[in-house]
Amino acid sequence: MSAPPDGLPHYRLLTGRDDAQFCLRVSEALRQGYQLYGSPAVTFNGEYVVAAQALLWPDDAAAVAR
Repeated sequence: MSAPPDGLPHYRLLTGRDDAQFCLRVSEALRQGYQLYGSPAVTFNGEYVVAAQALLWPDDAAAVAR
């Protein structure tokens, strides 16, 4: 069983302003080996759109699928 890099958790929920920087953060997590978990969510906080995306480390994603 492999572990996420740099002591990162097995489950991550990335959140932030829905912009290019957020997309880069999700892309970097995918490059590290995380898998998307579920659909992204967005909301408007009265000022800007906030996005959220859950990610799972592959060993955990396989366990959830069983």
